[in-house]
Amino acid sequence: MSVRVLVNGASGKMGQCVVKTLLGDSRFLLVGQTGRNHDLAHEIKASQAEVVVDFTNADVVFNNTKTIIDAGAHPVIGASGLLKDQVSLLQKHCSELRRGGIIVPNFSLGALLMIKYAQEIVKYFPHVEIIEMHHDGKLDSPSGTAIRSAELIAAARTQAPHIPKNQRETIAGARGAQHQQIPIHAVRLPGLMAHQQIIFGGLGETLTLCHDSMDRQSFMPGVLLACEKVLTLDHLVYGLEQLI
Repeated sequence: MSVRVLVNGASGKMGQCVVKTLLGDSRFLLVGQTGRNHDLAHEIKASQAEVVVDFTNADVVFNNTKTIIDAGAHPVIGASGLLKDQVSLLQKHCSELRRGGIIVPNFSLGALLMIKYAQEIVKYFPHVEIIEMHHDGKLDSPSGTAIRSAELIAAARTQAPHIPKNQRETIAGARGAQHQQIPIHAVRLPGLMAHQQIIFGGLGETLTLCHDSMDRQSFMPGVLLACEKVLTLDHLVYGLEQLI
């Protein structure tokens, strides 16, 4: 039987791509396309959606996720901007209801592999910085992928990097944003899609992991994987790596 899926944020570029992908896969039945002018809870219940894919924005994603959970569906959240305490609240809510869901900073399998190998490299190269680059329509920064990368890399790091005490910024923010003692630099420019570099520095050498998404199609295998696997969960997980 096909999984009944509703796409929230369906008129956006990512939403349109998800809609087209779902229509072309017999494992799924697209039962709804919603946006800011719809009553999301009503549409979920009326369509009997089992899974709701949300590609909206940071301003509404927390409320949307809670609405999806309360309406009895499994959330697959692609919109970024959720804060750590918000994720914790949503995880607690899902656990109480024993309802599975997933929040995904990046659906690209290539990006997941980049982060996976970065966790190994940092054991030997503890000095690391992240540069993430996105199109100028992305409103939040740094990206969810960069934040997740920093958290997983920091957790895998076995020795602290040496940071000179006399460092100073002549212009505030010149060294990027610090997250888990890892500088993150965000670039927003027209012409870009979604790109990230993780740069490691050692004695007389550097090592760079680089991932580029040139087309939104790169995210679609991950979206389909999440829509399929989320039905097997009874709690809310963070990161697609939890499912592979």
